[in-house]
Amino acid sequence: MKAERLRFGTAGIPLSTPKPSTIKGIERVRELGLDAMELEFVRGVNIKPELAKKIKYVARKNDVLLTAHAPYYINLNAMEKSKVEISKARIIQSAERLHEAGGWSLVFHAGYYMKQPPEVVYKRIKDALRDIVRELQDRGVKVWIRPELTGKPVQFGDLRELIRLSQDIEMVLPAIDFAHAHARTGRCNSPEEWREMLALIEGELGKEALDNMHIHMSGIEYTDKGERRHLNLQESDLRWEDLLRILKEFRVKGVVISESPNVEGDALLMKRKWEELGRQL
Repeated sequence: MKAERLRFGTAGIPLSTPKPSTIKGIERVRELGLDAMELEFVRGVNIKPELAKKIKYVARKNDVLLTAHAPYYINLNAMEKSKVEISKARIIQSAERLHEAGGWSLVFHAGYYMKQPPEVVYKRIKDALRDIVRELQDRGVKVWIRPELTGKPVQFGDLRELIRLSQDIEMVLPAIDFAHAHARTGRCNSPEEWREMLALIEGELGKEALDNMHIHMSGIEYTDKGERRHLNLQESDLRWEDLLRILKEFRVKGVVISESPNVEGDALLMKRKWEELGRQL
């Protein structure tokens, strides 16, 4: 489950894909000169096991790294036990299908605080994630399990919580959404702050975490309540070029997934800038 470089790709099938399907999307990613794609299970796991095997073949043939986003309807801190169990099942099913498709890393929003003390919420989410990882290990499923840094203060998932989960449970590492970090606090938009974030990740989780980063990037519109909607990078205040310089400085590897409305446009913008930075060294 190790990354050999930093790849760039799209959240879902590129918009320019003729006759869109997952397989056509992977082929279009390669045509564009990108090398990653995130399967969007956001409204349910819509890929059958037989199709997953075909996807694996096409992704490997085209050297496209696959990640996935589990369904949005997940709350590992739900009041009703049945909702927690359904959430766990959705993560397990997403991870299993991604594994069958030869994928690498699964991202999801872990839950909400529900006006409870953060420490109580942390324990409940940690216990649920432990159950998930145990079940996946029993099934021989090997993908990174990634609770995401979330964009609203009411959502569980600030950086320190995610680092702690990663220390407490194997197979778990954070998914870092830099737009969410910016929206959550109104800050996290300067080289100094990004250096601080990456140094904290490396200091607490080791070089392995920086060698296997799952990053989401887009512009973002936000209010004092956090994330409102995604924007294209060049229409936002996110200092994305400076951010890429800091990722280069820390020799980050893994994947950057564009979640901008012009999904492949911004993925290509970032990949070209990354290559330009490489030539400047």
